[in-house]
Amino acid sequence: MNAPAGTVSQTIDKLIDAEQARFAETHPRSARAWAQGRRHFLYGGPSHWMRRWAGGFPVYVEEARGCHVRDIDGNDYVDFCLGDTGGMCGHASEAVTRAAIRQLERGTTHMMPTEDGLWVGEELTRRFGLPYWTLTTSATDANRGAIRIARMITGRDKVLVFSGCYHGGVEEAHVELRDGRMQMRNMIHPNGVDHARVSKVVEFNDAAALEAALAPRDVACVLMEPLMTNFGMIPAADGFHEAVREAARRTGTVLIIDETHTLSCGPGGYTRLHGLEPDVFVAGKAIAGGIPAGIFGVSEEIATRLWDKIPHLNPRRRQSAHFGIGGTLAGNALTVATMRAVLADVLTPANYEKMIGRADRLLAGARDIIASRGLPWHVTQIGARVEIMFSPTPPRNGADVIATRRGDLETLLRTFYMNEGILVTPFHTMLLMCPATEDADVDKHGAVFERFTDMVLKSGVA
Repeated sequence: MNAPAGTVSQTIDKLIDAEQARFAETHPRSARAWAQGRRHFLYGGPSHWMRRWAGGFPVYVEEARGCHVRDIDGNDYVDFCLGDTGGMCGHASEAVTRAAIRQLERGTTHMMPTEDGLWVGEELTRRFGLPYWTLTTSATDANRGAIRIARMITGRDKVLVFSGCYHGGVEEAHVELRDGRMQMRNMIHPNGVDHARVSKVVEFNDAAALEAALAPRDVACVLMEPLMTNFGMIPAADGFHEAVREAARRTGTVLIIDETHTLSCGPGGYTRLHGLEPDVFVAGKAIAGGIPAGIFGVSEEIATRLWDKIPHLNPRRRQSAHFGIGGTLAGNALTVATMRAVLADVLTPANYEKMIGRADRLLAGARDIIASRGLPWHVTQIGARVEIMFSPTPPRNGADVIATRRGDLETLLRTFYMNEGILVTPFHTMLLMCPATEDADVDKHGAVFERFTDMVLKSGVA
């Protein structure tokens, strides 16, 4: 007989308290550093994301190489978080480090191009298939630029997103469906934006809802990940991408595909692997080896429509003004140099084969442990990325995640993992491989996951 929900919740809370106490005992220097940081930073650390770690405070890093991290207390970790994808190339990648040092000695930023940029432009087109590219300082900025272009050429205001998505700090994407209505996502505070005017949101994999939302022809663009990665990994249903592409074309809607996370699927991302045809392609985080960077590429049609609509933006004229995106640090020499190293030497077909092979191994091990213990959990793999979710079947959309997600059990896993020397993404239970991840690192995860499942079963909270 299952224990009452209230009893289970209380038991999990006690287990979390115990794990956080264990964490505090083994991380005294990080605890003191966090207390000091809270006197100077608005959210304790240089970025507010840093406060999200489940131990109660973050570890302070001494050094990181490959997929291994050592903190200032001398604790070692196998890192499957990898900076929530920003470190997908591996920490201190030799190729990226060498390129960065070389460029630092030659000048970091001067608002003029370098010859590295010529190679990068050609490679982006070869790899991702779109002819014209712009570099930004983040994927958020790339998404904003893509949305701005979509509005310019369509004359429409609305941006359609899928419930449970994440596209950085894009205001139009700060919405989700709850109780059948569009509301602010994840308790984000309203910011003076009339989302009823600029946003639409539907469930992922719901082609009929998408059709209905696009039918009034008031949507400038669909902004989507090729599969959901921030609300638990949610694969696309058969035929869904074809339905999105067809509906967008028929209604004159620009299709933007954000591959910031799904770049882990292969050298050309999920888009190239599955033959998708976005009007605009966006990526960031790992694309420059962890140096802040974003990219967006546009099709020939989108570029032509932009130049026809806004003639002074045509690069063939003597001088063209900016059009409300970017900044003086976008496309700086350091970023371009490291991006060239990433594309040439790190995110290669051979390294993707290694990364996906390690993900295959982790997936098989985790599934074997779950099956041997009869647990109602599942594991999903997309390329070099694996997600453990505490529900019996994979979700099809954000509503399924909301209905089945066990946030307290996720918090317990993340805290237990940190105490056992494993780092996973602090917002959910996603594990990412980098080129330096080895079988031994994957096997350590298996041993720790096995101990976690035994603790959960013994406590009766599975």
